[in-house]
Amino acid sequence: MLTGAAAGTALLLAGHRLVPNQVGRLGSLLEVFLPWLGLLAAVVFGFALWYRSATALVALLLPVAAWTHHFGALLLPAPGPGQRELVVVQHNVSDVNPDPAGTARALAAADPDLIALQELLPTALPVYQETLAARFPHHVVRGTVGLWSKHPLTGARPLDIKPDGITEPWQRGLRAVVATPYGDVAAYVAHLPSVRVRASGLASGWRDESAGRLGRAVGAEPVRSVVLLGDLNGTVDDRGLRPLTARLNTAERGFAFSFPRAFPVARIDQVMARAATVRHIRALPATGSDHLPVAARISLGR
Repeated sequence: MLTGAAAGTALLLAGHRLVPNQVGRLGSLLEVFLPWLGLLAAVVFGFALWYRSATALVALLLPVAAWTHHFGALLLPAPGPGQRELVVVQHNVSDVNPDPAGTARALAAADPDLIALQELLPTALPVYQETLAARFPHHVVRGTVGLWSKHPLTGARPLDIKPDGITEPWQRGLRAVVATPYGDVAAYVAHLPSVRVRASGLASGWRDESAGRLGRAVGAEPVRSVVLLGDLNGTVDDRGLRPLTARLNTAERGFAFSFPRAFPVARIDQVMARAATVRHIRALPATGSDHLPVAARISLGR
């Protein structure tokens, strides 16, 4: 039994793409929690020691190897500061955040070049604008998403990422060009639709459709370097985000679990890039949101 559990864990880690998604999007659901399969291997290890099962201990080499191959690099130390590097912060600030001013100050304390925010309400927006203005003189807001920058912004426009099934007013994406010291970077800010875990499985149809629209927009972007910051309501392993992860680089170091704030189990707040490298991502201290902010270091190509 223990040997079978070890082998099964290794199979899920190595072959998660083979789990079908047609019924209840079970494949995507597995991929949301994929890193936590390491805990299952740890439990098997404990029982193997308890029962002194040499066969199970040997079999555990399979899931350990699979987990290390998939996630081991994320545990390596953060690289030192590099040249041509930007620091960015991504945060869903929550539409029920009781302290927008404190949240803005906490994000600015990370000293980023860019801050991307989602769930901006008209009542809270002036607070973010006033609090961030001194250090981030350039900003653009479209609907409920916004981008604050130390560097000039041009070409700002909304993104059409609304799924066909949503009929009410809904604007949760923008694009702008950042004039960084290292050249122009197209910055995309997005908030994809929420997903729900139900008895029937993972309800992510709208999220997946929105990810497809966003992926096509990124694919058509004429500026070479692209940075995507957003609450994508999915992990980078979730195949529902494949339209984005197939086009963009994801973080090389760091887990940065961001949701839910009380006990983060997944990073659904993402920083991705094209013609650039997301060298490291980390979670920042909690704010008044139900998400943790994340900060990433991005090395721009030449």
